[in-house]
Amino acid sequence: MGKKKIPKIVKEIREYKHTEINYAYQKNISYSQFSMYRSCPKRWSLQYKDGLKVFTSSIHTVFGTALHEVLQYYLDVMYEESAAEADRKNLVEMFENTLREEYKIQYKKNNNQHFSTPEELREFFEDGVEIIRTFAKKRGQHFSKRGWYLVGCEVPIVIPPNKFNNNVIYQGYLDVVMYHEPTNTFKIIDIKTSTSGWNDMTKKDENKQFQLILYKKFFSEQFNVPLDNIEIEFFIVKRKVYDHPEYTIPRIQTFTPSSGKVKLGKATKALNEFIEEAFDKNGYKEKEYKANSSKWNCSFCPFLNTEHCSEGVKN
Repeated sequence: MGKKKIPKIVKEIREYKHTEINYAYQKNISYSQFSMYRSCPKRWSLQYKDGLKVFTSSIHTVFGTALHEVLQYYLDVMYEESAAEADRKNLVEMFENTLREEYKIQYKKNNNQHFSTPEELREFFEDGVEIIRTFAKKRGQHFSKRGWYLVGCEVPIVIPPNKFNNNVIYQGYLDVVMYHEPTNTFKIIDIKTSTSGWNDMTKKDENKQFQLILYKKFFSEQFNVPLDNIEIEFFIVKRKVYDHPEYTIPRIQTFTPSSGKVKLGKATKALNEFIEEAFDKNGYKEKEYKANSSKWNCSFCPFLNTEHCSEGVKN
């Protein structure tokens, strides 16, 4: 059986060549920058404007990076070859190697200092194996080949988000982009790793929602796709699934935030406020950036109790 003919629009997106960022006069921003600024402008200023290098990786980020690579590889084989071929791949071995290599990379960035233990690494590895096995077993519930095409993984978005300041470029990478030919619609999927899933409070967190809402907006603009033809979805995989006496708790959870005109307008306004407050035609604005001190923000800030910030809430 021959391979399916790839739709023209999928080919065009795969072959799209975005304009390279000229770092001599352009500043790139990302969702993580935008989110950090909204949480605490001072932390953003210290890390991005002042360029203070801080080690922020953890076993959670190492785990997330490794698992992303494995799941994306599975989808790539599934759609480019077959689901049976994807199932034949030794994903557990790939995950173990990727987890180990990513830890080595972050270990070097941390001045050759360990930030986890062999016991913790083993626990995270075993959790990842359970996720991978569940993903392969349940993939038909979430990923179909009937009418669907994988546009790509880590699809780049490089676009000026603010028409009044073309020196600021938004740069992001979409975890998974799918195309459904019968309905001419796209789905942008962001893979999230979580200890035990997203609760209602997490789902209502606008900072999290804005990531995919803005990706939808910029995907539409970069590839000239109508907004109504783009769906978005958070694909959440849980490390821990606890027994419940009445029902089975799934290891995979999906969440689709509202992304209509109101939410798109709100996300766009928030991003523009960030750009207008932090940048001018010459780059970063030279001004004092205030700390947004709170127990939550400061607990996870690498600048707490350092000479760089005296405004933090001490534990």
